[in-house]
Amino acid sequence: MSDFSKRLSALREQKGWTKTYVAKQIGLTSMQTYANYEYGRREPDFETTKKLANLFNVSTDYLLGRAAPDEDRNTADLADDDTIFTYKGQPLSDDDKEIIRRLMNGK
Repeated sequence: MSDFSKRLSALREQKGWTKTYVAKQIGLTSMQTYANYEYGRREPDFETTKKLANLFNVSTDYLLGRAAPDEDRNTADLADDDTIFTYKGQPLSDDDKEIIRRLMNGK
């Protein structure tokens, strides 16, 4: 079993979700396709991997075994110019980022 399949199973179980629920949420027509990801029999394409990361609120790096849970996207540094911030799928403007910085700094 790969890191990917182990992490996928663990994330789903932590949420208390069924394989069928996850499959439907990411747009798969077959629960068996998703189950094969958890069993390590198949690997998803890039788009499906992104959907899984979004659903479980983790980074794709975490799913792929390249990052520890505490290095997840939720720990991004606002000072990092390469970080992409979004709200409802839309990138934040520089003004919005500045407002967030001020709020976090108590100003």
